[in-house]
Amino acid sequence: MPDGTPIGLRYPWEDPPKPGETIEVAEGVLWMRMPLPMKLDHVNVYALADDEGWTIIDTGFASKGAKEIWRGLMEGPLAGKPITRVIVTHHHPDHIGLAGWFQTEFGAELLTPRTGWLTARMLTLDVQTVPNQETLDFYRTAGMDPELLKKRSEERPFNFADIVAPLPLGYTRLVQGQVITFGGRTWDVHMGNGHAPEHATFWSQDDNLVLSGDQILPSISPNIGVYATEPMADPIAEWLEACERLAKLAREDHLVLGGHKLPFTGLPTRMRQLIDNHHGALERLEKYLDTPKSAGECFAPLFKRRIGEGEYGLALVESVAHLSHLFQVGRVSRAKREDGAWVYQKIG
Repeated sequence: MPDGTPIGLRYPWEDPPKPGETIEVAEGVLWMRMPLPMKLDHVNVYALADDEGWTIIDTGFASKGAKEIWRGLMEGPLAGKPITRVIVTHHHPDHIGLAGWFQTEFGAELLTPRTGWLTARMLTLDVQTVPNQETLDFYRTAGMDPELLKKRSEERPFNFADIVAPLPLGYTRLVQGQVITFGGRTWDVHMGNGHAPEHATFWSQDDNLVLSGDQILPSISPNIGVYATEPMADPIAEWLEACERLAKLAREDHLVLGGHKLPFTGLPTRMRQLIDNHHGALERLEKYLDTPKSAGECFAPLFKRRIGEGEYGLALVESVAHLSHLFQVGRVSRAKREDGAWVYQKIG
C-alpha cells in the first residue's frame, strides 16, 4: 500500500545499482538488484563476504535472464568466489525463485524459516492448468468484478513453478531468537509476520546493519493479503504485532537493507509509520462501511488511487485482509449478499 515518502528517513544512496552491477553499502556487503516483470520492477539482493565465499540474501525470479545476471555477477564483482550459502527471508517467488538453482548447480546451503521452505516446496509441486474451484469461489465471495472473474476462470492460473526453481530436499532452518554468523558479523534473527509467515529479518550485533527483506520497506508497505488457502486468516493482526515487536529494536543509526526500494536510516520513524499506516487504513475503511460493501468495492479508502487490472488481484486480497480483521475484532458485521459476496458494514 503506497504511503508516500516518509519524513525523517535518510537515503545514503540516491541511485540503485543497475542489473549486473554492485554497490558496497558496508564493509564486505554488496547491494545488487534483479529485475522483475511487473510494476514493482526489481528486488534487492545482497552478497556478504565470508572467508570461503559469499552468503547471498534472496535471489530474484527463476528465469534465463536472471541466471545470466547472476553468472555475470559471480564472474565479475563477486570475483569468482563461490556462493556457499543462500539465505531466503521469505517464500515469495522474487525472493526464493533461484534458491534451488543455487543448491543444485553450485552446492550452496539454503537457510530459511521452516514455514517458508514448506510453503515454497508445496507450491512448486502444485501445478494447475485451470483455476481450482476453491480459488474461484474465494474470488466470488470477495466480490471480484464479474467480467474479471469470468476472465480469470478461463485463463491458465499463475503457478509458483513458473518462476521458482525446483527445491531439492534439504535446508537449514532459521528460528526466532537464533544467533547466526555470516558476512563477518554476528546476527540476531527476528521473525516478522503479516506479509509472509515467519519472515526472517537479521540484526547485526557488530554494527548498524539490518537485513529486513520485505518486512520493513521505506516508501511502500508490503502487500498483506488473505487467500483461498486460509480464508479466515488475520495477517493484519500478525503484521501489527510484528511491527510493534520489531519497533522496540529500532535505532536511528540502523542502516536498513530491504527487499525493495533504497537502503535507509531513521528506522524508529519508519516503524511508527508502518504501524500508523494500517491503523489509518482500518479507520478509513470502517467509516466507509456505512452501507454494506464487498472487498472489491473497498479499494478507494484503502489505496486512494485507481487500481488497474494488473494490480487488481493484490488489491483484492489486501482489501479482504483489512475487512476480515475488522470483522474478527468486532468492529464490523458480515453477511452474504445474493451474488455470493461477503459484505461488511460498520456496527452502530
